[in-house]
Amino acid sequence: MSVVWAATSPESGRFHPVERRSEAKDLADRFNDLRSRGQGYVEVRSPNRDFPVLTLAFRDDHAVVHLMSDTGRMSLLAGDGTVPSSVEVEVPVMDDLAAFTGDFVLDVDRAWNLMHDFMRTRAAEPLGEWREL
Repeated sequence: MSVVWAATSPESGRFHPVERRSEAKDLADRFNDLRSRGQGYVEVRSPNRDFPVLTLAFRDDHAVVHLMSDTGRMSLLAGDGTVPSSVEVEVPVMDDLAAFTGDFVLDVDRAWNLMHDFMRTRAAEPLGEWREL
């Protein structure tokens, strides 16, 4: 399955915003490279449409998933209870660390599985509860 994606560069550790079209396996390889380095940020969309775009920001075992459903419309996926709602976790969003409460934090493996489901189905709604920003 073909996807369009942009991600953190494993070499520089900085987000490389130039989109790349490839098979999902190439994105999985990049994710695994970033995972071995402990953190990263990934954006993915269908090659046929500009939206929706799903993003995965992670650091260590914690991840946050955003959905850009259209220009100016962004939502966060509700957390999975990995972190209590009163605790904040920092993950890289593009090149900056951003803090999120446990209400929006997922286990990184679960978040990656959801991203894989999105790449396969091209649908974000079934992934969980979205909270519009």
